[in-house]
Amino acid sequence: MMEHDVLDTGLGDADDDDFDEAVEAEDDQLPDHRYLDREVSWLAFNQRVLELAEDPAVPVLERANFLAIFASNLDEFFMVRVAGLKRRIVTGLAVPTNVGRAPLDVLADISAEAHRLQERHAAAWTEKVRPALAEAGIEVVSWDSLDEDTAARLTEYFQRNVFPVLMPLAVDPAHPFPYISGLSLNLAIRIRNARTGRQEFARLKVPPMLPRFVEVQGGGPGVRYLPLEELISNHLGDLFPGMEVLDHHAFRLTRNEDMTIEEDETENLIQALEAELLRRRFGPPIRLEITEDMDDVTRSLLLSELDITEQEVYRLPGALDLRGLFDLSRIDRPDLRYPPHVPKTALAFQPPEQNGRADLFRAIRKNDVLVHHPYESFATSVQAFLEQAARDPHVLAIKQTLYRTSGDSPIVQALIDAAEAGKQVLALVEVKARFDEANNIVWARKLEKAGVHVVYGLVGLKTHCKLALVIREEEGRLRHYSHVGTGNYNPKTSRIYEDFGLFTVDDQVGRDLTRLFNELSGYAIEKKFKRLLVAPLHLRKGLLRHIDKERRNALEGKPSGVRIKVNSMVDEEIIDALYRASQAGVPVEVWVRGICSIRPGVPGMSENIIVRSILGRYLEHSRIFSFANDGDPQIFIGSADMMHRNLDRRVEALVRVVDENQLRELTSLFDLAMDDGTSSWHLGSEGEWTRHSVAADGSALLDLQEHTMSRVQRKRRARTAR
Repeated sequence: MMEHDVLDTGLGDADDDDFDEAVEAEDDQLPDHRYLDREVSWLAFNQRVLELAEDPAVPVLERANFLAIFASNLDEFFMVRVAGLKRRIVTGLAVPTNVGRAPLDVLADISAEAHRLQERHAAAWTEKVRPALAEAGIEVVSWDSLDEDTAARLTEYFQRNVFPVLMPLAVDPAHPFPYISGLSLNLAIRIRNARTGRQEFARLKVPPMLPRFVEVQGGGPGVRYLPLEELISNHLGDLFPGMEVLDHHAFRLTRNEDMTIEEDETENLIQALEAELLRRRFGPPIRLEITEDMDDVTRSLLLSELDITEQEVYRLPGALDLRGLFDLSRIDRPDLRYPPHVPKTALAFQPPEQNGRADLFRAIRKNDVLVHHPYESFATSVQAFLEQAARDPHVLAIKQTLYRTSGDSPIVQALIDAAEAGKQVLALVEVKARFDEANNIVWARKLEKAGVHVVYGLVGLKTHCKLALVIREEEGRLRHYSHVGTGNYNPKTSRIYEDFGLFTVDDQVGRDLTRLFNELSGYAIEKKFKRLLVAPLHLRKGLLRHIDKERRNALEGKPSGVRIKVNSMVDEEIIDALYRASQAGVPVEVWVRGICSIRPGVPGMSENIIVRSILGRYLEHSRIFSFANDGDPQIFIGSADMMHRNLDRRVEALVRVVDENQLRELTSLFDLAMDDGTSSWHLGSEGEWTRHSVAADGSALLDLQEHTMSRVQRKRRARTAR
């Protein structure tokens, strides 16, 4: 392996044009219909989530949680992806999709598939998960099943806790049809005036701040819950005294909540974002969910008043908005969940004495440290690193990117503590992180008030890289302690997101990060770094060169191979490079969580490409890029997915891992993920995903996440024994 001091992952400029021309010439040899539709592929990902909810081998409260995740995912798909397609159609910017189809045709396809999936989702709840919960002693009951005493207690609860916050809105000549907020659960109510006999319409919003499932006291062992909307609908007479309630039905509206900010036309990004967040609340409707039993009169009124088409109506059996199943997580039934996993402190960061405090700087000076979350603790690694830096008198400066973080973040607090201790602190807060914009504005202002230098990145780019840099004075010289991660600096999501983070005191990484932070807070991004690959200027081309080198090695009979683990694989240039590598005989393995536009296993194009997907209790979030490199493997980790936005419109960073033990660890993880004995989904050439979770003898295949947790625990016990 090359020595660190001559590592260079930057790109020379001299032969860029020759490389581009060679690539273009080879593209002519690839067939036209070589990509899978990205929107359909996204729906296939959510179907994989749904398959976990349908699996009786998964603990039943986890199945309920997967139903809620499916619902939440689909909401975001409509608010962003479907909304984007509709906007392009309406504005006439109907650019063909990645498979060359008109957005109108794709919209029809994904509408049909979304209808099928929503119906399957509703059936999974009513026919599988709800009965399984009942068998385990957790019943979601209907009002009609309650005895008189229980109904009376719930009526008292309604009068005390629900009735005061309800706001019925009438629709008549004096009251126009009310605004229906996105993702709100509502009741459409038809009533008759007892005096005049005239029929009226009213809308009632189910209060989102109240528990979606109301606990039903009494009734024997186990617990029972009544959906809040059912409690309200059985007390409508209290809301409309003197009126006859004729009918009522639940409905739910989804609006376009994607955002567009013209940064170059606004002087104050924060003010522009706040205005856009306000506009988002009033985005046009894109989906109307109604209950199966809704009558035609009510349905026609909603379609007319909301200006929505038949294609955008989803008539569903059972309850709407199953995101409410997240509320069941408060039930104390560990026997109905995955076995508890407690993240372990990484071996390098374990204190020398049992109740002592680890010196993370000393540990990092000894060797690069690779931490794997959530198997290894975020709190005793990333968080402890920044907290130690904040209180260390030898630390002069801290620089950090923040893309998404939790509201009560100890990371934010560590930066505040450091600034208040007189250190130079730079926080690059990405206020344009989708659906976290409002939170990020709040914490950016809090940081500014504490004296932190807050910057908002570069015009036209999102800063998505996960970087922290600590400058420490040691023996009369400055040292760089760097952290490059694959996931956000968020202690809450670090417990459920699978991610890697590399800590190093390597001067090359430190100088790379110093330059990158200076450019992020100042001007354009430089093109050349030593141990980093940085987007938007050279990450794409750097990866293309690595893939092409594997292709040339294969043609020359040298060892070759490409392995990529990402959340999404969509970028056509990267995919085409993988096709060309496959044609040359390079084994290509892609491990993807979500969208994948590659067609694997196509003779003459991709027979050497295999694609796997793993879903489970943790969200696979890390990005790994591995190249065989003729026996001298080069492996990178970082923040970038293989999408246009990541490679062209975001600041992303990959760092090269150089420690032999860490290279082996990443390689063995990939080996296990690709093994036929590991539970996963396999992608076929036509875009179909097939789940492989059971062996030929009926036994369960290996669970990668459970195995990884066990391996980390064994490693810790082995050290303790020594």
